[in-house]
Amino acid sequence: MREFSLPALYEVPADGNLTDIVRRNAAQHPDVAVIARKVDGVWQDVTATVFLAEVHAAARGLIASGVQPGDRVGLMSRTRYEWTLLDFAIWSAGAVTVPVYETSSPEQVQWILSDSGATACITELDGHTAAVESVREKVPALKHVWQIEAGGVEELGRLGKDVSAATVEERSSLAKADDPATIVYTSGTTGRPKGCVLTHRSFFAECGNVVERLRPLFRTGECSVLLFLPLAHVFGRLVQIAPMMAPIKLGCVPDIKNLTDELAAFRPTLILGVPRVFEKVYNSARAKAQADGKGKIFDRAADTAIAYSKALGGPTGPSFGLKLKHKVFDKLVYSKLRAVLGGRGEYAISGGAPLGERLGHFFRGIGFTVLEGYGLTESCAATAFNPWDRQKIGTVGQPLPGSVVRIADDGEVLLHGDHLFKEYWNNPRATAEALADGWFHTGDIGTLDEDGYLRITGRKKEIIVTAGGKNVAPAVIEDRIRAHALVAECMVVGDGRPFVGALVTIDEEFLGRWAAEHGKPAGSTAASLCDDPDLIAAIQSAVDDGNTAVSKAESVRKFRILPTQFTEEAGHITPSLKLKRNVVANDFAHEIEAIYAK
Repeated sequence: MREFSLPALYEVPADGNLTDIVRRNAAQHPDVAVIARKVDGVWQDVTATVFLAEVHAAARGLIASGVQPGDRVGLMSRTRYEWTLLDFAIWSAGAVTVPVYETSSPEQVQWILSDSGATACITELDGHTAAVESVREKVPALKHVWQIEAGGVEELGRLGKDVSAATVEERSSLAKADDPATIVYTSGTTGRPKGCVLTHRSFFAECGNVVERLRPLFRTGECSVLLFLPLAHVFGRLVQIAPMMAPIKLGCVPDIKNLTDELAAFRPTLILGVPRVFEKVYNSARAKAQADGKGKIFDRAADTAIAYSKALGGPTGPSFGLKLKHKVFDKLVYSKLRAVLGGRGEYAISGGAPLGERLGHFFRGIGFTVLEGYGLTESCAATAFNPWDRQKIGTVGQPLPGSVVRIADDGEVLLHGDHLFKEYWNNPRATAEALADGWFHTGDIGTLDEDGYLRITGRKKEIIVTAGGKNVAPAVIEDRIRAHALVAECMVVGDGRPFVGALVTIDEEFLGRWAAEHGKPAGSTAASLCDDPDLIAAIQSAVDDGNTAVSKAESVRKFRILPTQFTEEAGHITPSLKLKRNVVANDFAHEIEAIYAK
């Protein structure tokens, strides 16, 4: 199939904007907890009425400080209650939010704030403020900087005490559907990040249709979402705005370091995450079982879950014997895994990278279905996702209702719909290239099946052509190898070379446990073990597993274990964890040459 679309399930209000959501919630669901915040380590619910009042208080401060309609306001913070509060406050002041990754370097901060023409910026921590202040002379439009942890939100409240409610209502109503809501700067795997202008229409079309298509997962008063993704990334914004539209309760935590504890305390019914989160849940559970001498039981339980999930999609369903085994393992293993995920959830939505069929079947088999989706910054997050009632594991689902997916003659995935970005800020040439012929050219390669389910098979610019003329899409085998507990990152190489090779980095979190189990010295690191025969054998097993997903000509023949990690600080990965292949190839040119040395 070359093209597929679904009718819209949500009508975008032509004269509305995203501030309508918080005002509607306060009017229609005044006592419903739409968000929660942590106070002294304890979750406290915030009703729709209270949230609106706090949003308007911050908006008054922005207005009093001289923020004008259409002004851009930077927001540099980890994921937390105040991020969501300030996002809606910026819109309520008639302004445009410009997210800045909290891990950004001063140079990156300067580029985003200066390119967007930001007149104000709100930071979270001392380090964020220092980064902004260090480049302030190079950001001429910047007039104000407030810091959350230094009482910035409270200061905005004091500044705006004389601004009338009528003024806020007027400002809140200024923006229309086709006006910019935010400028999200792409991660920038090559060159400087581009400012992606997403309108209020983009978010309404995206989040409204996601909520309606997945309505059983968004039941007001019953369901909840825990947000731990960075809100500077568009997927995080989807996880923020969709629950507000439903509305269901949203909780925000700054990172995934203590995710298990946070899940247990918040107990969400829905989780939206990236594959690495679900991989770590699986790998951690398996490693714990092995440490407790129950590794074989866990592996049998995992195999049973996968078989059970596959049988669910078959013509006759699971056999009696499989059902019986599944019931036994549900008591022994699966129920404990669901408890780790909070104990109340049955569904998760995964995006940002491929999940992998084995992991997809495993989670569905334990009673926690992970619905895989696909999208880009330019598509305002998900442009395709699996429906809750008709999942096809191994695909990224059907198009967002109201949008169209087309496969070009060269296999590139093309998109059309109201959820797409308006333009690249200050970059008409890039805009024209990306939106040629009225379709957004994603740069990804994919296929559509007979039911309109999309599979992503590679990245157009990342196709490797070996010396033998074989085209290799790295993503397929990289994702499979990276699923191994010991592997942090994998980058396939081989352009113009006689065969495909790979650079592999080691997951330090699991290395310590593996080293102890295999009699290696305490405190062993990737650097000290990269030539260790046992570690090489373990990574070889991961590579062997990855090779089963591709043809012989595409398989990895040789690999090198690197003594270090791919880091954002070194420029190897973007804030959204995408590999900067040209940087990695340059920095590890010697290791790549070693792969092909005779």
